[in-house]
Amino acid sequence: MNKSVAQSLDEFVQRLIKTYAAPGSVLQTEWDENWPSPCEQGQPDERGLIRWQPVKREHPGDFSVTEQALEMTFHEDVKSFYGRYWSEGLDASTPRGALQLIQPWNEEDFERLLQNLVGHVLMKRRLKQPETLFIAVTDDDDFIISVDNATGNVMLEQVGLEPTEVLAQSLSEFIDQIEPAMPSH
Repeated sequence: MNKSVAQSLDEFVQRLIKTYAAPGSVLQTEWDENWPSPCEQGQPDERGLIRWQPVKREHPGDFSVTEQALEMTFHEDVKSFYGRYWSEGLDASTPRGALQLIQPWNEEDFERLLQNLVGHVLMKRRLKQPETLFIAVTDDDDFIISVDNATGNVMLEQVGLEPTEVLAQSLSEFIDQIEPAMPSH
């Protein structure tokens, strides 16, 4: 049986939370009173940092307006991936290096993410390349991790070039292959 992206992402988030349960480890980010999120826990500390934890969304993200504007349907895996949680980016490691799974922090961030996905798809069309949807950034600014919208394959993509390397046959398979990591910043 193939696992769903939701199952794989839930399991990854649980592993991440377990990783940060170790003494001295905590998920923190800079607090911004104008950028609230359901992820925030408690009050900011004296350094202006706030604890956070991924939180399942009450309602999945809505991609319909963006899909209509682009006259395309986003791959279901990508919609499940971006529509399941409110979260800061999720740090992960692979044998090839560090990456960060992109996640929306709040509704405004989700809207910004959709705009960035539109820009990415329009760039791919302009370059006459297959449409991909990014899901992660790597520790090398020239490379992103994306999903081929037609096949669902997870690809290593050099920005501006057609991706040639398949990292996994599906997004759930890819998520199952990576390990939670402490942030590198």
